Amino acid sequence: MNMIYKEGMLAGKVALVTGANRGLGYAMCVGLAENGADIFNIGHGDDTNIREAIEKLGRHYHYMKADLSKPTKALTDEIVAEVVNVYGHLDILLNNAGVNRRAPFLEYAEADWDYTLNLNLKQVFLLSQSAANQMVKQGTRGKIINIASMLSFTGGILVPAYTASKSAIMGLTKEMANELSSKDINVNAIAPGYMKTPLTQAMQDDPVRNKEVLDRLPIGYWGDPSVLQGPVVFLASEASDYICGATIPVDGGWLAR
Repeated sequence: MNMIYKEGMLAGKVALVTGANRGLGYAMCVGLAENGADIFNIGHGDDTNIREAIEKLGRHYHYMKADLSKPTKALTDEIVAEVVNVYGHLDILLNNAGVNRRAPFLEYAEADWDYTLNLNLKQVFLLSQSAANQMVKQGTRGKIINIASMLSFTGGILVPAYTASKSAIMGLTKEMANELSSKDINVNAIAPGYMKTPLTQAMQDDPVRNKEVLDRLPIGYWGDPSVLQGPVVFLASEASDYICGATIPVDGGWLAR
């Protein structure tokens, strides 16, 4: 079947998104809603901005507070059960929530390692498992989209836990695709590059670091989070039904250099 990319292509779909209150998650969540999806957001802070943005688009929105840094199967099963209770079904899972704690490798704290791996990797595994079981039970096609990183491909510096977790996300995406594709669940990942968010503001404001980034970027500028909307909508839609296990860099050409 030929699928033409068109406005509203996610109409009737329900998307479970983690960490949509700000930054990359906010932008991708808005992109999903602009194309017709209703949103179930998991976070731990104030969700006023994303709630207003989604409701302004005329889509349904629900927020559930949860501490994903302490993931358990009971918690992720509870989250998915609440999605079904609110909307009746689940079609899309966007595993966006994550953290990056920086320190030299020789000084990196065990607590920071455990916190980062729990949030960036373990909860992604558990929530994906819970969501996939629901999608199989429904008997409908599902889409799981993981957020990897440029550092899934490169080592980075001062970020051992982040690099380890995001490298694992790329591998987990492939493994999940191997098992779930035959069950009509597409699993893919997006690997963002340098994006203009509050988390990178210090680098943007540092003339030396900013120049280092720009000198390597073939495209010549930092990415706005909105550049992730096209890829996430594509991977959430029927247009990507034959794509399985891919990690798509959205990095302005960083990895091409």
